[in-house]
Amino acid sequence: MDDASGGVDLAARTSVRSYGRAADQLRPVTLTPGVMKNADGSCLAEFGDTRVICTATIEEGVPAWRRGSRQGWVTAEYAMLPAATNTRSRREYRGRKGRSMEIERLVGRSLRAVVDLRRLGDLTVTCDCDVLQADGGTRTASITGAWVALYEALMGYVEVDKLHRLPLTGQVAAISMGMVEGRPLLDLDYPEDSNAQVDMNLVGTDTGGIVEVQGTAERATIDRSQLACLLDLGQTGIARLIELQGEVTGFSGHSSSG
Repeated sequence: MDDASGGVDLAARTSVRSYGRAADQLRPVTLTPGVMKNADGSCLAEFGDTRVICTATIEEGVPAWRRGSRQGWVTAEYAMLPAATNTRSRREYRGRKGRSMEIERLVGRSLRAVVDLRRLGDLTVTCDCDVLQADGGTRTASITGAWVALYEALMGYVEVDKLHRLPLTGQVAAISMGMVEGRPLLDLDYPEDSNAQVDMNLVGTDTGGIVEVQGTAERATIDRSQLACLLDLGQTGIARLIELQGEVTGFSGHSSSG
């Protein structure tokens, strides 16, 4: 709503978010496991209009640099389909993907934070995250969905006695936060993300541990109290995502880590 002077009423503009949600609410999130026939594990992660297909593939052996370590490896790849955004992007090829490489390294680091690589043995797990549709938060949806795909793949190996026990030590999920028109918001969609003064991503575990914090002052700085507020928002969101992961997998970190 515009005010009498022709300007924009800030309170009215910031009070309406996608799906009519409050500042501390996630978009509708759906995690659907088992969506890919040929993958060892898979999950369709939907955060509002953002949709990412995550698959996990287990292969015998480890990278050459890891041989002899008696530890397995978990890695990731990330890409966006050409029509994932409102204008077609060029198809990504290996060696020409700066942003995608940064994101896939983040996904890999996040997953390894909750895997006992010694229990994994002489195996490599590759989690592929392919963005079908992007409306903000593709990296956070990738991490959250990739954990479900990873769980499904590893449980499959446990069930056929290819692994003695599940090598997961816990759960990991991720969410975005930001300051938009001076207001702290959780789980930014694209319009919010593109107009944020401060844009952040938080990766965390089911025990409340922080794996990684990414933050950039796009148009304004924040003080430590505002940073704490954003982190609190992020951890609230991660706690909800952890619950959703548990609902679709039945995973209980306490019973599986012994």
